[in-house]
Amino acid sequence: MEIDADGCLRYDDRVRFIASPNCDERPNDTKITLLVIHSISLPPGEFDGNGVVELFTNRLDPESHPYYATITGLKVSCHFFIRRDGSVIQFVPCHRRAWHAGKSNWQGKEHCNDFSIGIELEGSDSKPFTRTQYQTLVLLTQCLCKHYPIKDIAGHADISPGRKTDPGPYFDWKSYRKRVIHA
Repeated sequence: MEIDADGCLRYDDRVRFIASPNCDERPNDTKITLLVIHSISLPPGEFDGNGVVELFTNRLDPESHPYYATITGLKVSCHFFIRRDGSVIQFVPCHRRAWHAGKSNWQGKEHCNDFSIGIELEGSDSKPFTRTQYQTLVLLTQCLCKHYPIKDIAGHADISPGRKTDPGPYFDWKSYRKRVIHA
C-alpha cells in the first residue's frame, strides 16, 4: 500500500475512490497526528449494501429505509471505508479534512477532524469484525504511519465520549495494536 502525491491510496483493485463533497481544507500547517477508527453500517446492523456510500456522497434516499429519515441532511464522510471483505473505498484524499469526528477532543485538543484521518469499518456494536478487515486495517495503518507523523490511534468513542460508541466492544484493540507494531 502507498499514499500517492494526491493523498490517495494505491494498492490493488480492491481499492476504489468515490469522491465525497463532505470535506474541506485542513487549517494551514496542520500535521496529521491521529487515526480515528469508526464503525458504521446502513441500515444499522446490515452489511454489503450501498447505504454508507450514499450517505457519504449525499445521495441517501430518506424513503428507502425508516432509519434513513432520521439521518437525512447529515453531511458526513471519512477518508477510508473498509468493507467486510477487506475492500477499501476512499472518499476524501488524506491531505483534506473529512467530516468524520464531529464534536471531538483528543488529549486536550479539540476539532479532531483538523488533525486526523478517519477510517470507518463496516460493522456495528453487536458483531465482530472480519479477519480480512483487520488485515486491511493493519496494512492501511502501517502505510499511513509511514507517510504521516501519526502519534496516536483512537476510537470514535475515545474522542467523543458519551456521544459515540464506535468502533464498539467487538473491536479487538489489543490484537490490532500488536499486529500494527509487529508486522
